[in-house]
Amino acid sequence: MKNLVTILFLSCTVYLSAQETGSIVGKLTDKEYNDEPLAFANVLIKGTTKGATSDFDGLYEIGNLEPGTYVVVISYLGYETVEIPNVTIEAGKVTTINVPMSASEGVSLDEVVVTTVARKDSEVALLLDQKRAVEIKTTIGAEELTRKGVGDVATAVSKVTGVSKQEGSGDVYVRGLGDRYNVTTLNGLPLPSNDPSKKNIDLGIFGTSIVESIGIDKTFNVQNYGDFAGANIDILSRNYSGSGLLEVSLSSGVNTLVVGEQFYLNDGPTYSGFYDINAPAFPLNNYNFTTSWDRSEVNSPTNIGGSLKIGKTFNIGEKAKLNFFGVGSFSNGYEYREGINRGGVNIGTALANSEYDYIGFKYNTNTTAMANIGLISEKHSLKYNTLYLNTTTQRQDEFTGIIDREDDAADGGGFIQRATFERNILIVNQLLGNHKLGDQVEADWGVSYNMLINKVPNRRQNTLVPSINGVPESAKSFEFVSAASDNHRYFQDLDENELAANASLSYNFKVNEDDGFDGKLTLGYSGRFKDVEFYATQYNFRIRRGSGINQPLINDIRNIDGYFNQENLNAGLYSIETFRGNAGFGGALIPQYYTGNQEVNAGYVSLSYKLNPKFTMLAGVRGENITQSINWSTVIQGEGDNSLSTFEVLPSLSLKYEVTEKANLRFAGSKTYTLPQFKERAPFLFQEEVNQDTFGNPNLQNSVNYNADVRWEFFPTASEVVSLTAFGRYILDPINKITVASAANDVSWANTGDNAIALGAELEIRKQLFETEKEMPNTILKKGMSFGANFSYLNTNQKLDPTKIAEETTFTVRPTFTETGLSGASDFIANGDITYNFDIKENSNIQTTLAYNYFSDRIFALGSEGRGNLVDKGVSTLDFISSFQVNDHISIGLNAKNLLNPTVTRYQDNAIGNIDPIFIERGVLEQEVDILTYKKGLDLKLSFAYKF
Repeated sequence: MKNLVTILFLSCTVYLSAQETGSIVGKLTDKEYNDEPLAFANVLIKGTTKGATSDFDGLYEIGNLEPGTYVVVISYLGYETVEIPNVTIEAGKVTTINVPMSASEGVSLDEVVVTTVARKDSEVALLLDQKRAVEIKTTIGAEELTRKGVGDVATAVSKVTGVSKQEGSGDVYVRGLGDRYNVTTLNGLPLPSNDPSKKNIDLGIFGTSIVESIGIDKTFNVQNYGDFAGANIDILSRNYSGSGLLEVSLSSGVNTLVVGEQFYLNDGPTYSGFYDINAPAFPLNNYNFTTSWDRSEVNSPTNIGGSLKIGKTFNIGEKAKLNFFGVGSFSNGYEYREGINRGGVNIGTALANSEYDYIGFKYNTNTTAMANIGLISEKHSLKYNTLYLNTTTQRQDEFTGIIDREDDAADGGGFIQRATFERNILIVNQLLGNHKLGDQVEADWGVSYNMLINKVPNRRQNTLVPSINGVPESAKSFEFVSAASDNHRYFQDLDENELAANASLSYNFKVNEDDGFDGKLTLGYSGRFKDVEFYATQYNFRIRRGSGINQPLINDIRNIDGYFNQENLNAGLYSIETFRGNAGFGGALIPQYYTGNQEVNAGYVSLSYKLNPKFTMLAGVRGENITQSINWSTVIQGEGDNSLSTFEVLPSLSLKYEVTEKANLRFAGSKTYTLPQFKERAPFLFQEEVNQDTFGNPNLQNSVNYNADVRWEFFPTASEVVSLTAFGRYILDPINKITVASAANDVSWANTGDNAIALGAELEIRKQLFETEKEMPNTILKKGMSFGANFSYLNTNQKLDPTKIAEETTFTVRPTFTETGLSGASDFIANGDITYNFDIKENSNIQTTLAYNYFSDRIFALGSEGRGNLVDKGVSTLDFISSFQVNDHISIGLNAKNLLNPTVTRYQDNAIGNIDPIFIERGVLEQEVDILTYKKGLDLKLSFAYKF
């Protein structure tokens, strides 16, 4: 299958070609009135009938221009006419021409600012698109990302109203709703997650150097997949068009908690992250493991990064072009954490069943390679994109304290050491086509083949307890460790393969006075076909007891290899077994597994129509047939299978009314759904964290969402916007993460009730605080400061149904509350940034950005059995980003992330209000108890880039 798709891609690349037009946008200002916007000026292409009139903001746009060189003429009654020669229009790009008009002295061509970038790069063009679009959307282009000093996609989208970034990751929350409710696409095609426990890819791994623009649709459009209620985040990959690009960048930095400290990681994994190891042959009969149980010291834990970007355009004949862009990068990062880690809290005493002092060492790597090839000719376009990601996380975690108040190390003195290495390999291949079939008909299509490989090779955990009960300071021993799985080595492999395709045919009708069209009818198809295979084997080291067995004392907890070795195996001090059995059982080495298949076939029709000059409608309906099947074989559940099948009819309606030239009123309504993930439905026990296991619920069903949005937006100037949005979600069969009865904080997933309601509001303000210009002999130097802030409030409520949960789950759990909020939802989100930019000289400038983000407390998992909800405490973050463009070739950057360095806290909430009456008699948790706390430190980075 992989070879077939590759051959198909290469064949299409050889035989197909494409064409794009360019456009001109810009802003006209009035020199007679302090450079205020100049409305109703005429902009014409000399020798043609193409032209435009500037609006109240001085903005204009002339589109659908064939590539070539033109003369642009700008005129206004009583003002000098400006004629701009030799304006070059490039295919697929937008040329920005900003002109200050004057009545008395005319305009020198030196005052006219002309720049050419890809349309999705241009901040002016994107603001025009947002202003004119029917649907509610926000797009951030590369020009804005550069101006604000943004380095990755997660940070970029977190600047959008109602979007926050999860602390310590690139996961984003839209309007307070987390991973489950969002969709991530690349060039309109689905993008798999690099983490099998998440629905969406970590946006932090995408550097903005590969991005042309990022579109955030918070309302449903029938051309998008219906599995979302938060947002569709579409990354448009960068395409190059120019004479040539070669840029090298290097960076180095440190984390303040790591500097000057001894740092430890696992034995085995490599610095680069390209590491894998398989279980040894005959692992139950002999001790054949070659990696050490003990930690390994790291010298000079310094963060580094580097990237190489190349681009080139080749002319093929007179009208065809071949564009190429490629980027390769590597980066790493060291982190240190120190705090507390607690297990499930006992009702009445408010004491955790386990309680540790915790230290953790963490090392991440990210290797990215991406290439785009675009073939452009007169009437067709073809683009091939390929992306390779190799991301790794290595953790060395150590826990000291009470392992179990009723059993192991009940008075303290227990020690657990866990070494984990996880590797994710993501490969994306895409082929995209666009065809102009005359003036009124256009065809778009795309196909992608994605592969995800997730490996956890040789996770290791060992557990020691005091040799004398009740004496924490006594020498350690394995003898009194109760469970064989407390000392183990674990191997996991997961493979996902997904084929996806989009195709649409659009017909434009009803020509208007601007030679455009007031109506557009689109028919389309989308399909996703995913297969998943998960296999895992854990080798448990069972400590043997009894007459004749003398377990030694462990005086050095850093020398576990001195105990787990061939000599002590031969002496009978321990045995090696899997969850299925020991060497005497024939099927002991058969992995536990689950396999799954998911198919989505969808067809849609949409109609965009301008009812009158002020009122535009976009209506459509999408039908999706979804099947998701899963098979498993585990020790606890045995062998089994389950399937989910549904057909969803998903209508949508968007309305836009132009109240004035500067203000719009919008409405959007739709129906969508939320699909559970394979991991959430697989009845497999995942022991990914000490003190917290997760396991799936095979009876989990999809949710159905009814969505409504109303927005008022006002554009005071070309670079400013004020908007206010009210929105609501009505969710049937909401899916929530919920804690289950256990000594730890084990969680699973369930449809926790019949419905949930989410109501909220958003406010966005983008303001240019000041901007000045200084004329120089050969250029105009600018100085300015801009400010952006957005706020989002969300209130969620759901009535929990213990009977429904009992009937639709395979585990025993009763929610503590009768009503509560949705898991993963924050009530309040605030984002703010202030950017200062000034030009030192031609092609030399400094930009600095101070960016702030806050999200309020969000429920991690719903509480049960009298315990409150597990809640992630609200966090404020503050970042400083600066860049210095020295000249055409050299740029320098200085970043300081997480300046406030807040304490990250997860706590068990108290059970007050809306309590299930059954727990009033049994007792409830009446106070908050911190479950997990740590700090991340400040990340400081210095970067250098050279463009040849």
